[in-house]
Amino acid sequence: MVRRWIRLILRFFPVLIGAAVLLYAGDWAVFQVRVTHRTAYSTVQVDQFLATPLKGEKTEYDLMGTIKETCARSMFPQQWRPHCWWLKRHRSQWE
Repeated sequence: MVRRWIRLILRFFPVLIGAAVLLYAGDWAVFQVRVTHRTAYSTVQVDQFLATPLKGEKTEYDLMGTIKETCARSMFPQQWRPHCWWLKRHRSQWE
């Protein structure tokens, strides 16, 4: 029974890795086309907070301000920029 599961996992693991590589390669190709058309990047307003530890194991949270963060319009992060769909759902940055 255990050997059957091991064989099944070893059979489908390369397929899973291959699918992930193809998905990333396709996302990269679409992103490169968007770069040439100048539609690859967008901006999202992000709130920045500073967490300051206080006495008695308490923490003070201060709003540092709102900035516009440049993001990549893709499924995966591209060119060291976060992807926009993730950044729109996580608009708070903590320091």
